[in-house]
Amino acid sequence: MNVRKKVLAVVLAVTAGPAAGCASLPTNSAPHVLRSFTPEESEASAPRPVDGQEPDLLLRGFYAASARPDGNYEAARSYLTDAAASAWNPEEEKLVVDSIGMTTLPGSTVGKRSFAVHGKVVGTLRQGGAYTPERGTYEATIELDMVDGQWRISSLPAGVVMERTELRNQYQPYNLYFFDDEDRELVTDRRWVHSARETLASDLIALVMEGPSERLRSALTGVLPSSAAFTGVRDGAYTFTGFGGVPQDERTRFAAQVVWTLATAGVTGPYRLTADGEPLIDGTDTLDTDDFVDVSPLVESVGETMLYALSDGKVVRVGDRSAQPVEGELGKSTDAASADITNTGEWAAVFGRPDDGVDDVFRVGRFGGREAEVMRAGTFTRPSFESDAGAVWTVADGKRILRTVQSAATGDLTTSEVKAELPDGVDGKISVLRLSRTGTRVVMVIDGCLYTGIVRRATSGERSIVNVYEYAQELGGSVVAADWRPDGSFIVGTSSSTPVMRVEQDGSSMTAQSSGNISAPVVAVAASPNTLYVTDANALLQVPTSGADNPIWREVPGLEGVRALPIAAR
Repeated sequence: MNVRKKVLAVVLAVTAGPAAGCASLPTNSAPHVLRSFTPEESEASAPRPVDGQEPDLLLRGFYAASARPDGNYEAARSYLTDAAASAWNPEEEKLVVDSIGMTTLPGSTVGKRSFAVHGKVVGTLRQGGAYTPERGTYEATIELDMVDGQWRISSLPAGVVMERTELRNQYQPYNLYFFDDEDRELVTDRRWVHSARETLASDLIALVMEGPSERLRSALTGVLPSSAAFTGVRDGAYTFTGFGGVPQDERTRFAAQVVWTLATAGVTGPYRLTADGEPLIDGTDTLDTDDFVDVSPLVESVGETMLYALSDGKVVRVGDRSAQPVEGELGKSTDAASADITNTGEWAAVFGRPDDGVDDVFRVGRFGGREAEVMRAGTFTRPSFESDAGAVWTVADGKRILRTVQSAATGDLTTSEVKAELPDGVDGKISVLRLSRTGTRVVMVIDGCLYTGIVRRATSGERSIVNVYEYAQELGGSVVAADWRPDGSFIVGTSSSTPVMRVEQDGSSMTAQSSGNISAPVVAVAASPNTLYVTDANALLQVPTSGADNPIWREVPGLEGVRALPIAAR
């Protein structure tokens, strides 16, 4: 990585009272919650108890206030009795529920009420504001006492519970960036932060200093020496100490992390970074994204991508108004079933007719160059390339995840099996497997459900899939297709009444895409920076990624009337 400047550098068990509440999820460490999200939010605007407020309304006010961590949850504590406020531990866990329901329990008296509170758990916020999808039920018993003529909560479980709408209202998602374990590419680590705009830069840098989230840690670098510390902003410079033993190449990578984290959060540059009283990188007073363009995490978020399509067993290259067969076997074939193609012309494809009783053939090649058979099996999922096209993945017979690597020295192909640590009870067939652009994440469709995992790289070069979670649980078993969008989210095709969905990278939410003229099921999806593609029951359709609120999906020029499968080269 080069730095361009005037001088170039070298490179719920604990309760606050006698009534216990429980949730069917384990306790997690507390998120890194900071100050109020927007400057106009203040103590005056935070929810507070109202004189004479009925107990059920006061309880709902408490849950709304619990989403604001300002002043050690001062607003939420105002709803509690003095004893409960002192005993309540909001840091034990932070659950996100779809909605909160409550029912009055029998046995209420003039000065005491008890409520059964419940909700469907959809996720948790963990250390540093990392969101993790969860599936479970929150159930708790909350007691209220009359104190000086006002209802106050006297007993409640430890931890914080918030509705999903409050997460979106009070927290904001930001991207932190850490290098993959080969120090080649920046990988997104999405966090939910509750921070004032004027302190946002410092708060994000503090999170970068803590390193990657627990889920991503096995796939990323970013661990600084214990001596390294962020000491705040002085005279417009972000200052650090304890970097005396950190070599220049590691300083440069750390600077790239900080610069891209701040830039994508809307903190304008250039940025001054100093360590132990000197510029973090020798010879550089200020830094900006132009200095780290070679590791830009936005590399796929701008421009356009070459579109290919698979139709009638052959692959065609789609131009402005026409589609022409590609060179070699892919363009001549009559039985290509799926393919993945890179911007540099590498391809991997599966050949074979479905349900013909004959093994399918998995082949790799390059346009205008070599082609080779890898192996045969009853079925293969659509292949998926790693970021540098040095390896390609597929799933044989719905079970065996395979990774094929070509030797740079001899050109020989070697295929090994990738182990996946799936959640308990998940043992279905994998129908879709797609690697993210950086190769750090993987999305899978297993028995119609959507899962994502992290690709762990062993020192021996082997890969495994770990920390697998189910996303978009509301879709049930209706998921048919899934792929990555350039911004790190997913485009998902289903057989349901909402045939196209956007699912966020961390699984925190999903959004139905325009579907007015789509006929489910959507059997294939693809995305470029400017366009979404789907294959529905009738044709290959496209829509711009931005513009009208409810755009119409239109047939792809050059493939009108053709039910083709889209392939966005990357």
